[in-house]
Amino acid sequence: MGRIIAIANQKGGVGKTTTAINLAAGLAVAEKRTLLVDFDPQANATSGMGFATDGKLSTIYDVLTGDVKPEDAILETSIPSLYLLPAHIKLVGAEIELVNLENRERLLRMRARQYLKDNFDFVLIDNMPSLGLLTVNSLVCADSVIIPVQTEYYALEGLSQLLQTIKLVQQHLNPQLKIEGAVMTMFDSRLNLARQVVEEVYKHFKGKVFHTPIFRNVRLSEAPSYGLPIMMYDLSSRGAENYMALTEEVIKHGA
Repeated sequence: MGRIIAIANQKGGVGKTTTAINLAAGLAVAEKRTLLVDFDPQANATSGMGFATDGKLSTIYDVLTGDVKPEDAILETSIPSLYLLPAHIKLVGAEIELVNLENRERLLRMRARQYLKDNFDFVLIDNMPSLGLLTVNSLVCADSVIIPVQTEYYALEGLSQLLQTIKLVQQHLNPQLKIEGAVMTMFDSRLNLARQVVEEVYKHFKGKVFHTPIFRNVRLSEAPSYGLPIMMYDLSSRGAENYMALTEEVIKHGA
């Protein structure tokens, strides 16, 4: 049975999509059959993997509404063992469309969880920067959650709200959900502030922090414009080294 991991933080610009894409690629390079689910209306994970977001493909929206089975929307990527379930801007309206439906928080779990767990070693869900119905659906579907935290002044702002949401999901909707860990992103070891934020996050998460920080890296920020994960864009870069090390940690967590 595979592991489904939601990548979540309602704060924007913290490296959720960068982490989702490059961790998924790292897992595939490690010969794990991996699916990246783009659950963000901006569809940045879809374009970051080199696919068009023009609405011609079946997407996670169609799976969520029950119009398409997950196996009919999943795409092969250029990387062996890495697959994509793309997104589209239509997801913007999904929260409004689903709000009156019964079991609205469980739709992704009901439509896709069993198939995903049966057919992949790892499933990573890239979420939008909010704690709305879509993010709750991903947490209800997932086994665990990874929280990217940017090493900046407002890093901890809103984290208590995210942790409260996770707690409520655990209590009422998905008792098995666990926090896989926080991952420090955009880290610059030259800055005292960055080191202080890391210390605060370690206190906040009490042992639930990945040892590998993701350093600021120009090549890492360039890769999405070429539709490539960092391992395919520049394997010798620090960004690639960081995400391969993070991949090893994630694999060991489930060993």
